[in-house]
Amino acid sequence: MARVAFIGLGVMGYPMAGHLAAKGHSVTVFNRSPARAAAWVTQHGGARAATPAEAAAAAEIVFCCVGNDDDLRSVTLGEGGAFATLAPGAIFVDHTTASATVARELSAAAEQRGARFVDAPVSGGQAGAENGALTVMCGGAPEPYAAAEPVILAYARACRLMGPAGAGQLTKMVNQICIAGLLQGLSEGLAFAKKAGLDGEAVLEVISKGAAGSWQMENRGKTMLAGKFDFGFAVDWMRKDLGICLAEADLNGAALPVTALIDQFYKDVQGLGGARWDTSSLIERLK
Repeated sequence: MARVAFIGLGVMGYPMAGHLAAKGHSVTVFNRSPARAAAWVTQHGGARAATPAEAAAAAEIVFCCVGNDDDLRSVTLGEGGAFATLAPGAIFVDHTTASATVARELSAAAEQRGARFVDAPVSGGQAGAENGALTVMCGGAPEPYAAAEPVILAYARACRLMGPAGAGQLTKMVNQICIAGLLQGLSEGLAFAKKAGLDGEAVLEVISKGAAGSWQMENRGKTMLAGKFDFGFAVDWMRKDLGICLAEADLNGAALPVTALIDQFYKDVQGLGGARWDTSSLIERLK
């Protein structure tokens, strides 16, 4: 069992840290809202810290799941940041979906302090975090990854090292690009079915067994037909992620014409009041 810290107890981090405690690890948590950290300790035990630095001070592995690049820099390099107290040999595992640039930056900063860094964004959403069934894509050196992987598996069903620092974030970008395209295609198909006078649920039952089938179709098709969009990952966050994808494409020369278009479609959904709807709400702009 390991001494670990978990920084960021949002809809993902709260249950992820809970799985670590359930597996017997000694967990210290930090959250910008102290009340949420207090609630976590009441539910799971462990300890809470007043700053990221305090949380990281005695930890062998520090986990982090915050909002974006700026949040990540704040809790690592800012005042009271975790990197100030990282012990030599400690591992910082970042589950934030952020840029590959900040992952490489923080990997270098950790190395300067004698610590190690693994960028480890996740896929699976809130349900995956709660059920301990996330997919984790990692970037970093083999040695810290090998040390962290058994602990990560407390809340993951799959975990893989994809390459050096930043490779985890780049893989997550691929994931988001693919999801955006799938959801737009599913939205257009279901909207077309309705216009054609077809029974949408019957259509889903038939085509989900063939080449058109996907996780999105199986898990979101019926809820999209019902106009229900409260199943986790919000449009605001998807736009943040797609912005990261498009910025990286500008750097590496990749062409993302469909992704850029769907990002604007999500902007339309925000304009409909759907900033907190889940990503399957693309269908709403077709009504």
